[in-house]
Amino acid sequence: MSNIEKNMLRERALRLPEVTDEMWNKVDDEHRQLVSEFLEVNSFREKSRKQYNSSLRQFFWWVQTSLNGKKLYKITKRDFLRYISFLKNRNMSSSGIALKKAAVSSLNNYIENVVAEDDKNYEKFRNFTRGLPAIPKTQTYEKVKITFEEFQEMMKVLESDENYLGMAWLATAFYVGARRAEIIKFKSEILNYDVPEGQNYVLSHVIMGKGRGEGKSLQYMIPLEVLDYWKL
Repeated sequence: MSNIEKNMLRERALRLPEVTDEMWNKVDDEHRQLVSEFLEVNSFREKSRKQYNSSLRQFFWWVQTSLNGKKLYKITKRDFLRYISFLKNRNMSSSGIALKKAAVSSLNNYIENVVAEDDKNYEKFRNFTRGLPAIPKTQTYEKVKITFEEFQEMMKVLESDENYLGMAWLATAFYVGARRAEIIKFKSEILNYDVPEGQNYVLSHVIMGKGRGEGKSLQYMIPLEVLDYWKL
């Protein structure tokens, strides 16, 4: 069995349904206001803000549907463990669960440190995500690297379909090794960079990769062969 076939057989986690605006409007007004305030006062990077917003919407939709809209200040550790079990039962990876937990924990810390001073309901509020059992490390599916022969096979299929954008993407991912979120930050201006004589690559402009704060500053070596696919 080829690596491509193995990849197709991997068990994927069931995606949580998107919490639409219509669904979100059915969530308790106080919960929606707390999320809005929390996201507004914190200087999150755009990507982090989207992740926190999505995670908190998922949590409070679960609270609305599974805990009958129970007030946040009444939610217990036992309640939150039920939420963790709900995520586990959907085969979500440990990193995915950790992100969902971190979003709720950050909101709770904000409420405990700031909101509690002005709201009597939260005077005795404590972060209910604290002190819970660690989330066991899991790998939802095995990551299998494709071989050069498989890469060539996929490129042939893309070419036969005249999917030149797909060829450019696949060649970049295979030869450059950048993350998906980094690849989309490459600018077409790279095609106009001067190439020193005898050099078979160009150095990309600086992009921000994964990391604390604003992320790490990265530059990638992009082979001229990859740029041929960009031009195509």
